[in-house]
Amino acid sequence: MKIKIEICTGSVESVLAAKKGGADRIELCSALVLGGLTPSQSLMEYAITKAGIETFVLIRPRNGDFHYTRAEYEIMKSDIFTARAAGAAGIVTGMLNTDGTVDTCRMKDLIELARPMKITFHRAFDLSNDPFKALEDIIGLGCERILTSGQAQNAPAGSHLIAELVELAGSRIIIMPGSGINAFNLKQLHQQTKALEYHLSASRLKPGRMHFRNNTVNMGFPGEDEYSIRETDPDLVAEICRIAGSLND
Repeated sequence: MKIKIEICTGSVESVLAAKKGGADRIELCSALVLGGLTPSQSLMEYAITKAGIETFVLIRPRNGDFHYTRAEYEIMKSDIFTARAAGAAGIVTGMLNTDGTVDTCRMKDLIELARPMKITFHRAFDLSNDPFKALEDIIGLGCERILTSGQAQNAPAGSHLIAELVELAGSRIIIMPGSGINAFNLKQLHQQTKALEYHLSASRLKPGRMHFRNNTVNMGFPGEDEYSIRETDPDLVAEICRIAGSLND
């Protein structure tokens, strides 16, 4: 089977770069520095209708853990309706109970609302208290894939668990490694895990276009460079896709 590359994009420019580089699919979100949040309706519509690349929309109302209040849950449902109306191919989401188990009850409702879109259970999986039980719970929900770093800081560090999950999952669900993947480690990670889909940002920090700069003010976290932007690089995407293609041979 063909190895697929999903690029995590947080802006219009990143969406276009992912398409130009030959990505198979994008995960569309905002605020990548926070681990990703739900993108705006306008960004959804642009990526889906104008960029013309298979788009999965992240449904995550805030940063932090993955146990949500009733109000946050209502927002997630509304965002799913928006993504579906915009023509998204799928959503990326996940919910946990306070004890670290998968919140199967509320996930079931979200999945029913989302269909016929496909469902990726995101890295909330990496914060679950038992990855093997979580795997079976998510399969039982009918999700198409799990995005995971193998419950480690990044996918290369979690490769042993990812390999176990790939073997246990078989054809029942796709295990998609994500976090810390690049052109230098993709081949080895594939050899270790035998996964068939990989998730990465393929991004570089690029200088902004402002000539005048006031370096005494921060709009975000203290110490951040307000005049640099992290964007997906089409050349990095093309390189990772070339390597993925060579692994199919």
